[in-house]
Amino acid sequence: MSNQDPFKLLGRHILITGASSGIGRTCAVLFAGRGASLSLLGRDSSRLQETLSITDNPQNHCTISIDLTDYEGIADAVRRVAQTRGPISGIVNCAGISTTLPLNATTEEKMDHFIKTNVIGPLSLTKQILRPGNFAPEGGSIVFISSIMGVAGDKGKTLYSLTKGAIISSVKSLAIELAGKRIRVNSVSPGVVDSPMSRNAVYSQDAEALNRIKQLHPLGLGEPIDVANACLFLISDASKWITGTNLIVDGGYLAR
Repeated sequence: MSNQDPFKLLGRHILITGASSGIGRTCAVLFAGRGASLSLLGRDSSRLQETLSITDNPQNHCTISIDLTDYEGIADAVRRVAQTRGPISGIVNCAGISTTLPLNATTEEKMDHFIKTNVIGPLSLTKQILRPGNFAPEGGSIVFISSIMGVAGDKGKTLYSLTKGAIISSVKSLAIELAGKRIRVNSVSPGVVDSPMSRNAVYSQDAEALNRIKQLHPLGLGEPIDVANACLFLISDASKWITGTNLIVDGGYLAR
């Protein structure tokens, strides 16, 4: 049996979206500490720099300020980063948006925006990274952040659930498609995590609503590191025989 640490990421070039805050930022700090070289994507350049400043060996990483729905810009950015920093061997798709909105208040424009941001954007980015020369020839791992709302339902979550359920379904087919290239594909579905996104949610503005959300999680609300640790597991060789799965990290929400 090998004594090598399967969670080590030395020599791995990993791209993380949504790296300017929350789960994405925590993944960046965690992965850098395991030896990875990182390309960090986000819309806010100043917050990306904040992330970079708290990583180990910041000189080994780069930041790219871009919106995932800028498809042409993403294609160019991926090509440049693979050429200058080497092929990518891992992706963590953290970027996304959330809402609590009843269907009768949902416009077609908002539906389009959510689908483009939470589904088309991550899949389009992944497609570009998989182009010849951009992804490591020896294979690697792709992780999508979904949500328990892609599995369960709640009032006002139809639009959000739509996009997160689509990610879980697409992961299964993509895992089969890429298995021959030794590329694993999985998703992580968190419960409510104390992050900038959840703090801006409607329920966080009302003490009674927030207490209800907390009570739905037997272990309490999560922290970004809880999800980042799951992502590290799926990106690393510790999960080398796992693909096409949806890892639930929800403090017991779905056990109720």
